[in-house]
Amino acid sequence: MKFLIDECLSPTLAAIARKQGFPESTHVNWIGLRSRKDWLLVRRAIRDGFVLVTNDAVDFTSLMERERGHPGLVCINVAHGLMSLDVQTKLFEHALAQLAEVDLADQVLEVTLTPDRTVRVGRYVTRVR
Repeated sequence: MKFLIDECLSPTLAAIARKQGFPESTHVNWIGLRSRKDWLLVRRAIRDGFVLVTNDAVDFTSLMERERGHPGLVCINVAHGLMSLDVQTKLFEHALAQLAEVDLADQVLEVTLTPDRTVRVGRYVTRVR
């Protein structure tokens, strides 16, 4: 598995993925995809076999649902006012732990920090339209 981290999240997450055994993981800024349209990121992730990691669950889930197949989507959702590098890091590490020995193909993993600072995890299969 390898991860493509969206620009809305820190490049630190790609470094974490690499340290945890996913050496091909990268950040959109590192491969010249900064400020690209979401659908272009989805196409690149699918073409190159990346699990896309974002905090834009609404837009990216919708885009992934339109695809016939994809390597997977990880959504890091944080309640308003709670986003920080530390929160991103902890939620991404939590996501990585959830993915141990799991094939995320055609699925979305959502890791959410709620306003009361509870972490919720959900995984579901995307639908093809």
